[in-house]
Amino acid sequence: MTKRLFIATAILLACSVAAPAQMLRNLVNSAKTTATHQQNKQQQSQQSSQSAAQKSASSQKSDGAVKENNGPVYYVSNAGSARAAGTSADAPAKDIQKILNNIRDNQQDGAIIRIAEGNYLGYMNVGYIEISNWVTLEGGWNTSFTERDPLKYVTKMEPTQDQLGSNGSRGVIHTMRTLDDVTAKKPKGTLIIDGIFINLGYENIYMPNDPSDPRNGCPSDKFETGRLVDAIPPQVQHQIFFSDGWIAGNVIIRNCLILNGVYFGLQFGSRCGEVEIYNNVFVGNRMGAVRITGGDKNGEASHVNFHHNTVAFSWCRDKEQGDMGYGYECMTYINCDLHHNIFACNNYAAISRTHVLSGPDKVIEAKRKTNIYDNAFFLNAADLQLPNSGGGKWLNVKVENFEDLDESILPKVEGNFELKQGDPFVEALDKDYLEAFANLKIVTSSSFDRNSAANQFRSAMGMNMQGTETIRPSMYGNRYNYDKALLLFGAKEGYGAQKP
Repeated sequence: MTKRLFIATAILLACSVAAPAQMLRNLVNSAKTTATHQQNKQQQSQQSSQSAAQKSASSQKSDGAVKENNGPVYYVSNAGSARAAGTSADAPAKDIQKILNNIRDNQQDGAIIRIAEGNYLGYMNVGYIEISNWVTLEGGWNTSFTERDPLKYVTKMEPTQDQLGSNGSRGVIHTMRTLDDVTAKKPKGTLIIDGIFINLGYENIYMPNDPSDPRNGCPSDKFETGRLVDAIPPQVQHQIFFSDGWIAGNVIIRNCLILNGVYFGLQFGSRCGEVEIYNNVFVGNRMGAVRITGGDKNGEASHVNFHHNTVAFSWCRDKEQGDMGYGYECMTYINCDLHHNIFACNNYAAISRTHVLSGPDKVIEAKRKTNIYDNAFFLNAADLQLPNSGGGKWLNVKVENFEDLDESILPKVEGNFELKQGDPFVEALDKDYLEAFANLKIVTSSSFDRNSAANQFRSAMGMNMQGTETIRPSMYGNRYNYDKALLLFGAKEGYGAQKP
């Protein structure tokens, strides 16, 4: 309960204290401004805009560390034929899974699947696809395959509750154990997911969107749903992207929308290789947006380059909101660089580095490199969460204190900053959702009657007496609007996801 109160208090203080202080600083700065200063500021603004534009353009490109696939090209469209081979843009196949199975059967590692706009739910609409080979899934094509624009020609995977009976044990994009190799010393291939927009908001189970009943956790009638139902069952837990085993190769995930995940957005293990995740928008994912674990016992075979992503409203594990709720979770046995991202309104911490190796494995932990630089933060419960050497609670660190941390924890840490009220990105967030999050409350009540008939009977029978506890959050994991999530692409030049 102490943790719950701490989280709620921290969020309320962030809203009620930071904003007035910022307004006061703005007023003071405005009073001191002179004409000469205005000219200098204008020149600096122009230089900053040019620099941001350059960063914006570069964010849409890979850093070149991973070679792209160049195998046979297949075409998939909802307007295609179930019997087509999909080898021609003029005769596309209808089912992504059929093409993936053909690639598997013909051992065509390096194949490219171009996917036209539409909603794809796998073989017979089961709600997921299985990947067995090193392939590229490339969404965002028009139906004639003559133009590609992921925001204009949207390739979706958006299951509904009709899929609850068939996809519960699979990630929406699910990679198979054939991508693993316990003997691998270097990457066996490359898997690329590009321009796929995945939304679980219509499959998840929510309370009614009725603000008149506090049990619903619905702040206003402007919300699409009440709070997320966290009980298992009826809620089905599965990831948006998940691997059935370790991935012994390179992975690129770019230009994707990962929305309203009920149990992590991306979760997989890298045995070896470069993982590059960039230009994606992650919003409203429960547990965490991204968790990638290393599988090399020496902790040197895998590296994650996580850059130019927007990560917002990651929610805690349950409605008590006492654990999890991470934007990016730095795991053991893997090095990572996090830069030019936006982390906003993550329910427990924007970045977690709470998993550490100890005992005989301390020597491996000492080699671990976690670099966090040039990122923007806004209204997170904590910007960085670390183990507390004194025990007890986690050590929650705000962005302005990053440089105070030991270099062994964060070797590279410069350039991180807090976004201000009125920033273009803040303005792009769903205002109703943001306001409700900033004023989030958790009301807890309990009832215990030692003299009730039921407890008198239980006592006489040598059984433990019982009471009740009621926990009612003002919101928790409510569905984030799909169209408003799309507005976060390109909301701030140079930081977060840009327009693909």
